[in-house]
Amino acid sequence: MFSGGSYREVERWVRNFLTSHAKRVSPRFEVDLEAGDGREGTSYGVRLVLGARVSPMVELGFREVADNRESLAWCAALAERTRGLARDLLAGQGTPDARAR
Repeated sequence: MFSGGSYREVERWVRNFLTSHAKRVSPRFEVDLEAGDGREGTSYGVRLVLGARVSPMVELGFREVADNRESLAWCAALAERTRGLARDLLAGQGTPDARAR
């Protein structure tokens, strides 16, 4: 049903998928998705954003996402990875920034 698609179609799908799973942890999460330019047709760079805090960059290959987005097992693993990143970022929210002292 969803397998394949153009780079832009897959970009839209991955943005919506990751946003929905990050917001299950906290509705304040946003997804910063890098696409285009040097990544066009090959990959996406994804970061979760919570206020001024940003997760590490996650690299997702275009072909990997396009070929597997109809696989329940693959989607479940990506959803759990996304929620894990969100939980980690949320847990760090209460940690004081040592550089601010």
